[in-house]
Amino acid sequence: MGADTGPPGAGSGRRGELDVLRAIVVVGLVFFHSALVFSPDDDFYVKDATTTDAVTVLAGFGVVWAMPMLFLVAGLGARHSVRRRGPARFARERLLRLGVPLVFGTVVLCPLPQWLRLRAADPAYDEPYLAFWGRFLSVRPDPADFPFVLEGEHFETGHLWFVVLLLAFCLLLAPFATALTGWADRAAVSVGRRPALLLLPTLPLAAVNALLGMEEDYAGWNRWAYLLFFAYGFLLADDERVRVPTRRAAVRVGVLGVALFAGTAPGFVAGDDPFTAWTPAALATRALFGAAGWCWVLAILGLLDRRPRFRRRMPPFLAYLAVAALPLYVLHQPVVVAYAYGTVGRSGPAGVKYAVIVAASLVTVVLLYELGVRRWAVTRWLFGMRPAPRAAARPKDGPPSPPAP
Repeated sequence: MGADTGPPGAGSGRRGELDVLRAIVVVGLVFFHSALVFSPDDDFYVKDATTTDAVTVLAGFGVVWAMPMLFLVAGLGARHSVRRRGPARFARERLLRLGVPLVFGTVVLCPLPQWLRLRAADPAYDEPYLAFWGRFLSVRPDPADFPFVLEGEHFETGHLWFVVLLLAFCLLLAPFATALTGWADRAAVSVGRRPALLLLPTLPLAAVNALLGMEEDYAGWNRWAYLLFFAYGFLLADDERVRVPTRRAAVRVGVLGVALFAGTAPGFVAGDDPFTAWTPAALATRALFGAAGWCWVLAILGLLDRRPRFRRRMPPFLAYLAVAALPLYVLHQPVVVAYAYGTVGRSGPAGVKYAVIVAASLVTVVLLYELGVRRWAVTRWLFGMRPAPRAAARPKDGPPSPPAP
């Protein structure tokens, strides 16, 4: 492979540890969404009769950093893609790699959880799935809810909200990518000289969450807060002048993040709705949550960057998951909801039901990816994967040919 010819301070190669982190987050969503079946607060598609507040508490530890980290890693990948392709080709590539699985997943996969929601809520509901599918696709434009520009009685993009936002952010970025790259170089110099600037994003994140409100449908964050994480990933996350102070400050920032997150507990446990209320306590809770999320993400980035072994050699199973991250994400939620629907009506401890839903969902999602997506050109395209690399030609009486550079 040729050397990276990016600007001074730019990352010199793929961040293997972030690929691993992205894969872990996607797999963790199976555990997370399975747990929502037993949460008393979340409006998940299927609910068990037994719920526990412990799910809400434990979910908060993932919500504060997991999806923000996915957007940050996506922003970092966008920076490398723009550098290789240029803004116009980057926009076309993202339209295909994100737009195609978004349309396919919305039309083919998202109706199932909604149909099962209706069946779980009303035992007398007996509408055939194909009839409901037609009603699901009955939509009208809703530009006021940008970038979720379609709405209907039953229509939703469901868990694919992440893909909707990511595609919108990429298309919004493309016209300004060249100018932002120049600004990023100056910002990196400033952070290198004054590492305290690493905490500056806590202010806009706190303001966006507090003033625009947190959105339960989007993993507890305001949709535009994710744009800030994406922008940071694009502008600064892979610049060595920023990575050095991030590594040094990781532990201290992590401690600050834990303290800020602990400060949100009173607002989430008692008082008015912390997601949307305009009381001083609710505003403070949302602001603290936004600031805590930035500190958690920054600390995780710094701590991972201190452990570069994944950049040398990623374990095969984690490498497999890293490549499969987008297809696994697109597939996972309908599978979880289907197994939950078949499990919650049965007798047994909630812990056993949870284990069954998680185990069955993980096995099924991986098998669907392996047998139904990875091996076929059409399904690779539908799920946003690049074409499979061709096997190297082998001479009749000799060893395999080396891969092309």
